[in-house]
Formats: sequence, structure tokens, C-alpha cells
Amino acid sequence: MSHKVVFVTDRGEWHQQSALNAAPKILDITMLRDPRPNQLLAAVKDAEFIITERSGEITGEMIRYAPRLKLIQRLGSLVYDIDLEAASQAGVSVCYYPVLGSIMVAEHLVMQILAVGKKLREDKAVTLSASLEWGESRRTNEDTFAYNWSGRLGVDQIWRRTIGILGFGEIGVELSRRMQGWGCDLLYHKRTRLPDKVEENLGIRFAAHDELIRSSDYLVNLLPYSQGTDLCLNRDIFDRMKPGAFLVSCGSGSTIDESGLAKAVVDGRLGGAALDTFEYEPIQEGNPLVLAAREGHNIVLTPHTAAGAPSFQGEVPDRGEDYTNILKFLSGDELEFQIV
Repeated sequence: MSHKVVFVTDRGEWHQQSALNAAPKILDITMLRDPRPNQLLAAVKDAEFIITERSGEITGEMIRYAPRLKLIQRLGSLVYDIDLEAASQAGVSVCYYPVLGSIMVAEHLVMQILAVGKKLREDKAVTLSASLEWGESRRTNEDTFAYNWSGRLGVDQIWRRTIGILGFGEIGVELSRRMQGWGCDLLYHKRTRLPDKVEENLGIRFAAHDELIRSSDYLVNLLPYSQGTDLCLNRDIFDRMKPGAFLVSCGSGSTIDESGLAKAVVDGRLGGAALDTFEYEPIQEGNPLVLAAREGHNIVLTPHTAAGAPSFQGEVPDRGEDYTNILKFLSGDELEFQIV
């Protein structure tokens, strides 16, 4: 016996197929990308389970229109756009499920922010050089030491800095949680503003696009790729950023004009940049960011590993966790992260 599942996502075809490949055979999945409300309403009529990635509201009307519905599974941690009261009245369970990949990317972003702000590449190169040019070396004690013996300049703090997140999905949510307690002003921009209560819980403040660009000490790019975002972070944007600001990116590589970014860092217009994704992957030897980094500029590049890497070469990431609670429900086990 198969069980009908409606899977609502905004992911591209590769990611959709990855999720479908991981699905247990007993599930009959209808995958919908950014469906219109009436399209989603029609799809859920006979569904037992809904998996949703915040790509369309799950309304009370939909829940009442689906008499066989047993469980709504949110992939991610925000459920403000699910009618929890209607679900409770209909006896439908609701769970969220933290997305490991998003959490790992958020951790990577924290590393990137610290690495460019603290000039990690430069500090590492200087330290490993162990050069005699820095002067006589003496054994340290409480009164003998050589603070900043290499004369480094421009090492920044995170406290009281403004971090602007451009493209605020589940990764942005996880990043904002990890930056709470750092004493930062956290701004975000997305097409549809979040409810006030969500902003308050995450410690974030909505900003218009231009305000975010001009105000951020650290501009975090999490934009997905589309025709509208193709190379949208370009020299015009870099010129509008704060002098000395930093660009940190785990969004789509093709949203950034890499030549313009490299020039902005080399010219001193920006203080540095950290990227995990690139317009062409694997990264090309002549990439202007690679060339600038080799010259010693404050550029931190990683090989598209922000979401983690498998334990063994060639291993394919498993999306089976998307279905964990459905399988638990069917076997009568306790659900994880249940809220209704």
C-alpha cells in the first residue's frame, strides 16, 4: 500500500530529484515547485502527508479540504505560515525538522565572517613565515611579550558591527540564531517581510535593499540563482557598500561579478571577501579572486563545502531525513520536533 505525499519546494530540478531518490518506496510523492494556492489546494485533496519548505502557505482551507491528511512536515524551523489552530482542530500533526545542510552553511558563514574580519589568511602567512625581519625573539612571560610583532593593521571586531543578510531563507534563519549574543545589528532583506514576532524571536530587522547594501559592515549573500539575480552583485553594488566593508557569500556563485569583486578588494574599496561558491565550478585557475588571493589580498576561498562533505569520496548526500517523521508516524513511533 502506498501513501500519498505532497512535497512543496522551491528547489531546482537536481535537488528535487535528490529528494525523490531518497524517498521510501511506500510513498507516492507529488513534487510541486512554488505552486499557486489553487494548484496546491487541488493537490492536497487526497494527501495523507504534506512536506513543505516554506514555499506557499498551508492554510486552514487546505487542511479542511484534505480529509485524509495526517501530518504536515515542515523542512526547516519556522512554522508561522502553517495554520496550527486549524491543524489541531482537524487532528493533523505538525512537525518542523531542522535542515542539517542549512545549519552547516550557517556555521561556515560564521567562520567566513571571522576569517575576513580577523584577516586569518594574512595572519597565517605571516606566522608561518617565521621571518627574522620581525626582530629579536625572546621567551615570553607575564612582562615579556611582543604584541602584534608583525605590525598588522585593520584587524576587525564583530561586536557592534552590522551584518546584512541578502536572501533570507532557512540558512539566513540559522545564521541569525548563531549570531545572537555577538552584539551585532542583524539586518535582512527578502521579497516578503517576515511577521514581527518572527523578527523579534530571531533578533533581526528588515531593511530595504539599498539600506542593507549601504549599512552593512558584513554583507552576507545567500541569493539563489535566477535570471533576476544573475551577476546582480556587481561593481555598482560594491561601490554603494561601506568603504572597507566585507562580502561573505554562500549563495549561488553566478550572482556575483567576480572580476568586479576582486577589483574592489584589490583597490581597497572593500576590506575583503569570502566565498564558497563560484560562477564556474570547479574554480578556474584564472579566476580573478584566485589571482588576488595569491597576491596576498584578504580573500578567503573554499571549494563549495559549506554544507559539509561526506565521509568518503564519491558518497552522495542522503535526503532520507526529509521522510523521517512520516516513517515514524506510519510505524507508530514518537514524532520528532512535534508542535501540534
